[in-house]
Amino acid sequence: MRLKVGSRMQRYGINGGNVSSGFSTKLVSLFCIASFFFGVFVVNRLWSVPDLVNTDKNIAASTGKYGILNPAINCDHKKMDADRHSHAINSTFRTLDKTIYSLEMQLAAAREAKAENEKKATDAKSGNESSNYNAQKVFFVMGIITAFSSRKRRDSIRETWMPQGERLKKLEKDKRIVIRFVIGHSATPGGVLDRAIDAEEAEHKDFLRLNHVEGYHELSSKTQIYFSTAVSKWDADMYIKVDDDVHVNLGILSSLLSRHQSKPRIYIGCMKSGPVLGHKGVKYHEPEYWKFGEEGNKYFRHATGQIYAISKDLAKYISVNRDILHRYANEDVSLGSWFIGLDVDHIDERSLCCGTPPEDCEWKAQAGNPCAASFDWSCSGICKSVERMEQVHHLCGEEGSS
Repeated sequence: MRLKVGSRMQRYGINGGNVSSGFSTKLVSLFCIASFFFGVFVVNRLWSVPDLVNTDKNIAASTGKYGILNPAINCDHKKMDADRHSHAINSTFRTLDKTIYSLEMQLAAAREAKAENEKKATDAKSGNESSNYNAQKVFFVMGIITAFSSRKRRDSIRETWMPQGERLKKLEKDKRIVIRFVIGHSATPGGVLDRAIDAEEAEHKDFLRLNHVEGYHELSSKTQIYFSTAVSKWDADMYIKVDDDVHVNLGILSSLLSRHQSKPRIYIGCMKSGPVLGHKGVKYHEPEYWKFGEEGNKYFRHATGQIYAISKDLAKYISVNRDILHRYANEDVSLGSWFIGLDVDHIDERSLCCGTPPEDCEWKAQAGNPCAASFDWSCSGICKSVERMEQVHHLCGEEGSS
């Protein structure tokens, strides 16, 4: 048996676990290691890795989910593109705004020219020479908004800060300042109310009569018609609206307006932004409250209605576009809304809304710096103005401070 086994082992070249012919174990191991590293080298050099971006794009094309699979790829590049796109859009909007404003002013000028031509033709037929192109050139026109029931208020103003008779004419001639009480007519023209105003006008000659039916809820219309009428009668640098329960220092007001006399599109007043009152039954209720957004919102910035001034171009704009300008319930809100979208300079002038004695108008007058206008915010005018106008004039008037 042993002989047979040994013969067989010798036949196959095996002798005690050693290979009598071929490679040794160490050589085989080295060969295997070398083959492994050679394979790694070949894979890294010859097998190109697919582009991840293109792969994601290909996947997205088939799944419709590009951007979700790999949102971080090229983020900086996309952000730069978005910024450039946003800048281009903003620049376009600014250009469009300027173009729209230019077209609006050109349209207003065209309407004004058309209205003047029609007025000129009408005047030529009727033989009337008083038209806007031949209107008296003045510094400013002040319209004191009044009512049929306000005779005592008008008298309190005539007795204090508004010149009368020859002094009123001299003010117009020397200072080019026109002051008029502004009123329309009653629902029954020629009735007792209108006759009373006719008699008062014959005595004082200080009214501007409007083609307008009087009524508290028609103040927006009245203001609009006032500016249109004033523009047709006087060629003024400024047009002022003031209530008949406000004290005014004409000299201070003149100095204030002269600083802005040559500027275009000026809107001067005590700017405010009060709440939009949507509940019925409250004072200053706004029936169209829903146009101003959610409940609790405020109005856009506008001048308080007691007194404000606008430049000639804005007064003409109102006159030319009066048929298409929307009128809200509150007159001061209406005026502010007419200037939205126009390139108007809003000037917040706090000297036009000083409080009455014993508040700041008295202190400022004593310091030699009297206010241009004074009233009580709590009353939207001077409280009990008929009784107190003389006192306010004595303590806050520019004459007493000099």
